[in-house]
Amino acid sequence: MVGILEEKMIDKDYKWYPIYTRSRAEKKTQIALNQKNIITYLPLIKVEKQWSDRKKVTLEPLLKSYLFIYISAKEFTEVLMTYGVSRFIYFSGSIVSIPTKQLDDLKLLLSDGSDLEINETEVAPGEKVIIKAGPFKGILAELVYLKHNQKIVLRLENLGYTISINTSLANIERL
Repeated sequence: MVGILEEKMIDKDYKWYPIYTRSRAEKKTQIALNQKNIITYLPLIKVEKQWSDRKKVTLEPLLKSYLFIYISAKEFTEVLMTYGVSRFIYFSGSIVSIPTKQLDDLKLLLSDGSDLEINETEVAPGEKVIIKAGPFKGILAELVYLKHNQKIVLRLENLGYTISINTSLANIERL
């Protein structure tokens, strides 16, 4: 599959698109799309579940009902005809594409293993910053608020989600 990804990365017609899946069908939808040779990315986080007799750590989607796919416009119909796919995400009447840099930043955030908070509420725009040290070094962010000089809220454009991370105020720099 790496060969397919490298080949598609050269083609400028291919972009990352977020799609909305049926409720709790993200993993099955990812499998169905992969069987059609469509490159997908499903950000997962570890969540501890409590049952009456035990605790278990499971992997759950970071963004409920969202899946990212790497396709060209000619594959839109094929994606929509796949089990579990509800629709593409639209903004101002056109299908939203996600810059590769944003997905790379998201992968970096998840690879660190830090505690992340996801909020589905829209937040007011803030000051643009770059994280200059620590595990999130190089990530461009929108500073929404600071809490005890350690919590920074990052905005993922076009999705309506925000991510809160814990890092020191010393690790950010104004742009």
